[in-house]
Amino acid sequence: MNDSTTVSTVPQGVTAEFKFLSGVRIVDFTQFEAGPSCTEALAWLGADVVKIENPKMGDPGRRLRPGLPDTDPYYFHVFNANKKSITVDLKSASGLNLVKDMLKKADVTIENFAPGAIERLGLGYDVVKALNPGIIYAQVKGFGEGSPYEKNLAFDMIAQACGGTFSVTGDRDGPPTRPGISLGDTGTGMLMAITILGALFKRRETGEGHRLQVAMQDAIMHYMRINFATQGLTGKAAERGGSKVVGVNNAPMGLYPCAPGGPNDYAYIMTSRANPDHWDRLLKLIGREDLIGDKRYLTPADRVAREAEVDEIIATWTRQRSKHDTMRLIGEAGIPAGAVLDTMELHNDATFEQRGIMQTMKHPLHRDFKMPGWPVRVDGKPSTIKASPVLGEHTDSVLAEWLGLSGDDVGKLRGEGALG
Repeated sequence: MNDSTTVSTVPQGVTAEFKFLSGVRIVDFTQFEAGPSCTEALAWLGADVVKIENPKMGDPGRRLRPGLPDTDPYYFHVFNANKKSITVDLKSASGLNLVKDMLKKADVTIENFAPGAIERLGLGYDVVKALNPGIIYAQVKGFGEGSPYEKNLAFDMIAQACGGTFSVTGDRDGPPTRPGISLGDTGTGMLMAITILGALFKRRETGEGHRLQVAMQDAIMHYMRINFATQGLTGKAAERGGSKVVGVNNAPMGLYPCAPGGPNDYAYIMTSRANPDHWDRLLKLIGREDLIGDKRYLTPADRVAREAEVDEIIATWTRQRSKHDTMRLIGEAGIPAGAVLDTMELHNDATFEQRGIMQTMKHPLHRDFKMPGWPVRVDGKPSTIKASPVLGEHTDSVLAEWLGLSGDDVGKLRGEGALG
């Protein structure tokens, strides 16, 4: 959609409500992104995910302002779709006991508080395991147990700096650079989600619970495996290469400028060493058949040695065409190529919504918001996005469904200050 007043809809029948985890109950203490991205994935797969939030401000990711309307709900939306929310004062004895009763009924619980915080609340692993020996108890932290920094706080950019991604991102002669995506947070959440699924699968056989722990620094190293492979090959630390892929010695490869010359008017073109025809195909496409068989550019090693010349040969052609035309024409020639697309271009591409990859969240308090959903299709359909919860929206219904509490019971707890 082109502006905030336009409402777009996914065609009927394109998405589906997944039921893979139907009946799985998750008590969710997570906040911000690393934990919520994990539990959102499980909610999209059908789990009953209940966020336990403090009555005043809830998850800090809500970015609520006391006494004022929320002007930035979108961060919360993208990590908390399809969940429920109840408000409980965990510092209240009756509130804490209430959550313990929920944990007895839960299959999974997950937290990503600061180190030691969950233990100070009286909900550490040993306590919860005693309440429910079969529970899967998951924790996301910045640094792992045994690390000299295990008590340090961490956000995405801290994990990426300490996990290596900064060191391999940026121009070859420039400073380390933060990658533009929150790999430290969501990347960690995905690893934990996969592990929770494995633990749930095994528990069907044994009935046993497990304690799962992942550190964001450790998770980032998982995503650095190609870089460690490069180090193994070269015997030295993996380097930055800008748009080039360090350790892949081939040309042409990289970003090439396109018309009309805007900040993202580039296309990535990559010829493969495994297919020597790519170079000849590209030369034919751009009208430089005269260079086919030229000994200066005959082999990948020859082209790498003259990389600046090769890049300019290609760029002379791409500068005359849009990135979309460049991607289409080179792709049709059987050569890998991709236009650099920004968030607005992706947002406005109707095909993502037609396929259900982007969906419009219809929220009771905020304007309709188009966002990416779960990208894995099942039987041809992705999971349906439902609105992120209003703070405490499901308190009454969850306590009735999980614990069988009546309206009077809930009212009494509210009177005691246990609930929001």
